[in-house]
Amino acid sequence: MLVFLVLVFLRALASNNNPLDTIGNGKAGTKAQCLSSAARALKDGKSVFIDRCNLNIEQRSDFIKLRGETGIDMHAVVLDLPAKLCISRSVKRSGHEGNLQGGKAAAVVNRMLQNKELPKLSEGFNRITFCQSESNVKDAIDTYQKLGPLENLSHGCFGQKNPDSKIQSSIMKFLKKAEVPVDTASKENVIGDSTSQIPGKNDSLFKDTEKVPSPHDNSKLRSKETKGQADKSAGSCHNQISLDDPPTLAFPSISTADFQFSNDKAADIIVEKVAEYSNKLGNARLVLVDLTHKSKILSLVKSKLAEKNIDTQKFFTHVGDITRLHSTGGLRCNVIANAANWRLKPGGGGVNASIFDAAGPELESATKEKAKSLSPGNAVVVPLPSSSPLFTREGVTHVIHVLGPNMNPQRPNCLNNDYEKGCKVLQDAYASLFEGFASIVRNQVQHNENLGKKALELQDHSEKCSINYSTNSDQKSKRDADHGSEKSKKYKGTHYRLELTFTGSKEEKVDSEHRRTDGSTRKAWGSWAQALHQIAMHPEKHKDDLLEISEDVIVLNDMYPKAQKHVLVLSRSRGLDSLSDVQEEHLSVLKRMHAVGLKWAEKFLSENASLVFRLGYHSAPSMRQLHLHVISQDFESKHLKNKKHWNSFNTAFFRDSVDIIDEVSNHGKATLKDDDKLLSMELRCHRCKSAHPNIPRLKSHISNCQAPFPAYLLENGRLVGACTR
Repeated sequence: MLVFLVLVFLRALASNNNPLDTIGNGKAGTKAQCLSSAARALKDGKSVFIDRCNLNIEQRSDFIKLRGETGIDMHAVVLDLPAKLCISRSVKRSGHEGNLQGGKAAAVVNRMLQNKELPKLSEGFNRITFCQSESNVKDAIDTYQKLGPLENLSHGCFGQKNPDSKIQSSIMKFLKKAEVPVDTASKENVIGDSTSQIPGKNDSLFKDTEKVPSPHDNSKLRSKETKGQADKSAGSCHNQISLDDPPTLAFPSISTADFQFSNDKAADIIVEKVAEYSNKLGNARLVLVDLTHKSKILSLVKSKLAEKNIDTQKFFTHVGDITRLHSTGGLRCNVIANAANWRLKPGGGGVNASIFDAAGPELESATKEKAKSLSPGNAVVVPLPSSSPLFTREGVTHVIHVLGPNMNPQRPNCLNNDYEKGCKVLQDAYASLFEGFASIVRNQVQHNENLGKKALELQDHSEKCSINYSTNSDQKSKRDADHGSEKSKKYKGTHYRLELTFTGSKEEKVDSEHRRTDGSTRKAWGSWAQALHQIAMHPEKHKDDLLEISEDVIVLNDMYPKAQKHVLVLSRSRGLDSLSDVQEEHLSVLKRMHAVGLKWAEKFLSENASLVFRLGYHSAPSMRQLHLHVISQDFESKHLKNKKHWNSFNTAFFRDSVDIIDEVSNHGKATLKDDDKLLSMELRCHRCKSAHPNIPRLKSHISNCQAPFPAYLLENGRLVGACTR
């Protein structure tokens, strides 16, 4: 295959009054001329298209440097066409400026293939589009020609057939065969790869393209599915999803179709909720999908978005079939939302019927395991089995069922045009949907899940062994630490799972109660992280698991204690999810929690005077609802397994309760030290500060360490125990 690269630097696209510069009126120019002309055009605020054979990283590097610190978008359009087609064209052409034609052209193309290096996002590109057929090329040209001055294209890698495919060792053999007409070669390539269609205009916020596959394509695709796509072959979408692809949720407009909710009111709510959540999801994307260009909801949303400051790389609209976003549009979405019915059953037409049909019986079975029904305003996250066609063909790992308000008297739970209630229910529905997506983004990384479990099992095994650890033990613990550090970098806020898995917390079911009463949220909490909140709000349901219940606080054992004694003091105040929510008005709550924590520390000391306690908060907790840790400093626990666990209690990430009270009293807020680097610091003894290579060796050391605690911990009542008296 011959790779021909067009570099695109997007600023304000050309119009009749702002023409693009060319070299020598369209004639070929030297590389130096191209660089000079491109630099001038970028400086003048123009978009630049660089049309050269940038076959490898070295050839591209000088052009990539043009971007500098400008922050402008840099795209690559790769003409990754069949080798046979390239040879045929080069041999037949005549009058070429460089005399690259006939047999000489074939030889040159053959040499060029040896240096082929497909571009990657890591080189600095924001977007890479691979064209592998004539229709792909036309789509790409159309996309950039029609892109307006204020419009953007989504970032990512689109249309790549197989990034690991081998380069053909030689293509001279093609000269011995009859040439294949251009159209034929192009058609063969399209039919042979249903996933190679680029999204084109689909990815722009203001440009939507309805991509309709031909009947031949559809029949070919169905034929492939029936031949066992559940088998994760090299051609499956599951294996092609790049690590550079951001997590993406594709969702339809909820309640505006069969439930006949007002499009205008629905558009207001969509924009409102997208604005609220888009910046809380990291690099994740939200995509509103509908089937046709004539969609009223898409038009209304786009017009209302113009008034909002929303990152167009994090939210955009798309025209197409939500069950075929990748195979026919090149848009990779690992999560899709389903406008479900209350029974969570297939049928009924519309999106619900399409998704259940496309996902196969696997989705219905998986849904039954999660919930039997759904009430308006709620959502339920369903992991999609790998045997589902949606998983293998489209790369969809989760479906989120969501139910909105109904204004159709022919359907259940009709609100009879009560839009005051209906708007509230629809707001809850979108909030529940986006919170469910946030939980997936943070906590369910498919390719790391098995690795994480294996690492923890290995660590457990090592703790049962003698203290005479081998080199293998050191390497194993390093893997544990690396795994924890890497996951922490990708999913800030998860830190470590300290959750209590009481009844109801295992289900990935998200409802409107997860948000604050004032409608604001600084952090979208995953469903598993809601356990403490549910206990604080409804302690009567968990009284057998609680140590103390009062009007303002609750005390309970940490289900995964990191020391001999480890309890949590929960605030019962609504809206206090973590330290980031604390203000001066909450000072009395902090003092009350501290007093209760001291009481329990004293109780434990009366039972074992050798213990020493520390009271404090995590700067960025993994569980929702403000909670104070009362933890003994022996750290003798089988649940303390990795670097994150240790550093979350023994670095600046852990804020002492007395310091938080002082800060809120003097400054009205707490200082958060939530840098992920704190959790990946080297392991050091909390007494003598000696360094240790892994958790087992650290545990061995601290069990015998008699060094005094650091001076700062002995001040201001940070430690509670005999050593401080």
